[in-house]
Parts: sequence; structure tokens; C-alpha cells
Amino acid sequence: MDGFLLATPDGVVRTSGTRAAFDSAAAASGALRSGAAGLIVGALPFDPRRPAALVTPEQAAHTAGPWRPAALPDLPEVRIVSEIPSAAEHVARVTRLVEQLGDPGQPLRKVVAARSLLAEAQAPLEPEVIAAHLVTRHPRAAVYAVDLSAAGRPGDTLLGATPEVLISRHGRAVALHPLAGTLPRLADPEADAAQARDLLASAKNRDEHAFVIDWIRELLTPVCAELTIPDGPELLSTPEVWHLATPIRGVLRDPATTALDLAVLLHPTPAVCGTPTALALDAIADLEGDRGFYGGAVGWCDAAGNGDWFVAIRCAELAADACSLRAFGGGGIVAASDPHTELHETTAKLRTFLGALTRLPETSAHGWEPKR
Repeated sequence: MDGFLLATPDGVVRTSGTRAAFDSAAAASGALRSGAAGLIVGALPFDPRRPAALVTPEQAAHTAGPWRPAALPDLPEVRIVSEIPSAAEHVARVTRLVEQLGDPGQPLRKVVAARSLLAEAQAPLEPEVIAAHLVTRHPRAAVYAVDLSAAGRPGDTLLGATPEVLISRHGRAVALHPLAGTLPRLADPEADAAQARDLLASAKNRDEHAFVIDWIRELLTPVCAELTIPDGPELLSTPEVWHLATPIRGVLRDPATTALDLAVLLHPTPAVCGTPTALALDAIADLEGDRGFYGGAVGWCDAAGNGDWFVAIRCAELAADACSLRAFGGGGIVAASDPHTELHETTAKLRTFLGALTRLPETSAHGWEPKR
């Protein structure tokens, strides 16, 4: 895929071609400030120390309203070939993290632990066709497809359908909608409603959510003349999970602060990384290696500083061969976490992306059961 696609319920940004490529947010910001770039689109990696995939496109179009694909071609059959790590090893990892986080003598308070599934398609997958299936299945999400060539990964594409706004900046007004604290949806309506009530009342999940909100408050207070944060979270639902969510609004002190500046300031949040950030980043690198762009950020910023950035979750990376993909799901681990519950949470989150691959088998040798 040679381009960028971001489709939200309010509008669609679509670009093609590359006038200039940037593997760091600093370089991209410099191009915006100097006037060398009128628009930056792309993705930030999970680990800020790794290359970004940001470009000034040759052509760009921004249309109002949701994307309604003209056609929805069938996808080739896709099968899961391996899990990284296995379900049992993920439970073991989380168990070790819970023990570590329960030690009052160490500074880590939260670590987001993720796992991934490797899948193969019988024929090449078209990124835009996958995105069309995602937007049809998840019309309230922000669906994205990003060429990762600028990060030194020619032909690779990041695809996903995220429910989480990292930051939106238009004029001096900023808005974000952090998510932290999750339980899977249930098929029975009464049980599902009870699950939602349990999440809202859960001390463990509310504590996990509070880590994120306190961190955002600390970072945004210096750059916002006004900042409005509700006293407690609300419920947000997707077809797969319930989330705790807090809508936050602010007014910038300095109108020169751009949407890309704010994305860099806030990323990675404790919702995808942990607390404290630097220690959690190191812990994740030791446990998982390089996450690539899962847990990163996807968005755009124009010369006026306006833009929208979303957390790159509920996603997969499609390899240049267009047949191999790796889908990701994670969950925030705190001292009160239950390892088996955390495993179920990652499975529910993985369904967001994998469930859109309509020919995925109901079961696999690894026990994966995508929701229909």
C-alpha cells in the first residue's frame, strides 16, 4: 500500500505518494514549522526510540462524514499458524509480573503485557479491502491503513480499528478519550449488562484507569490554560469488549503547540505501556522484544497545527508479501490482576481485527475461536 487511510465516523483522510519521508517525529515537526511540509500523516512506533513512519504525501483528500465502501470483496481464507507467546506462556508471564508488581520495594506500578497471533492468507490480501471490512464491522471506530516504508519497512502495512483517541487538536481546543480497564462482552444480554456494571465497580480496573488519567493530567496541565477531567470514568462498548473511558477537554496555552507535538508528549500512555513509562518500556522490551507499531499512534497534522491522532490498538501488521500478518492484543497488569482473566481480555481484543477476516476458521490448532 502506497499511502495512508484514516476513516472515522466524522471524516476520512486519504493520501497517496510520498513527497518527503521522516523516520522521527522531531524531523516531521521541524518540516511543519519551517513550512517545508503542509501536512504530515503516518504512524509513531510503540517505542519512541524506534523509527517512525511519517510522510508528507504527494496528494491528500479530507472528506466529511463516514467512509462507506462502494464494494466489499470477499477476503481469501486466512488461518492462524502460531501464537507469540502461547496462551500458557502468557499466563505465566502475567503471573510473574503480578508477583513483581506486588513487591512494595520496586517502583513499577503497571505494565501492559501483550501477545500476538501470526496468520497466513491463501492469496494476497489488499489493505484497503481489509480496511473496508473493518469499517463495516466497526463503524464507530477509527479504521486505519498506513504504509510503513518510511520506517525502513518497504511494503509493510499497519491496519486496525481503534476505539481510542490519543489527542485531537483543532484551533486551541484539544480533546482526548483515554481507555483503560477492560472486560469482554458476553453473548447473553443480562450477563453482558452485569459484566458492564462489574467493570464500572471494579477497584482493580478503576485503579488501572486512574494511573492513566493522573498521568495525562500531569502532562497536559502545563500546556493547557483550561483542562476539564470528569471525577470518574464512564463505560464505552465495542462489539468485543467493555472499556472504562474518560472524555477530557482542554484549551491550549500556546497556539503554536501542534497536534503532533501533543501526540509525542502523550505517547506512549500508561494505557498501552505502563507506569512509570521508562521502566515499563524496558520491562516490555525484555519480555516481548520489539512491538513494532502496535500500541503506537496513527494520525495526521497540518501546517496550522490541527490534527487527530489515535492509539494504534486492535491492529495487525501485514507483511510486504501481503499474505503474512501479525495481530496484537494486550492488557494492563497491576498487582491485583488475575492472569487467566488477562488472557481472556487479550483474546477479546484480538477478535476486533481477526473477526473482520470473515473466512477465518472457527477454531485453530492453537485454540483460537474468533467471534462471528
